[in-house]
Amino acid sequence: MKYSFVVERTSTGFSAYENRLPIFTAGSTIHELRANALEAISLYEEESNAEGSVYNEVEFEIDLKQFFDYYKVINAKHLAVRIGMNETLLSQYVNGKKRPSKKQVERIIDGLHEIGKELTELILV
Repeated sequence: MKYSFVVERTSTGFSAYENRLPIFTAGSTIHELRANALEAISLYEEESNAEGSVYNEVEFEIDLKQFFDYYKVINAKHLAVRIGMNETLLSQYVNGKKRPSKKQVERIIDGLHEIGKELTELILV
């Protein structure tokens, strides 16, 4: 099973709560939020004697609007072209006017992962 956190953007960064368990955390960046969530999980397991539990993965859910609000450096228009999606449709997802289907979310995530992989393989001169 997974620890599944819902992430929400706040005025000071991010907050997150686990879907099924009383685990909450916050952080000023996604990186800090993740570290704090792992610490919160550890404390929860200690207090509930759940060490070695069936929970072995951690996932964070954030909606597209909040994602693109935080990662302003990612241009939604260019991403839409890159993944072959209608620019207006992606814009509606980004602005929270429409909710993407699971298939569309996977398409966007796959495109972002592909770009991230390419960036990690680059050497700038």
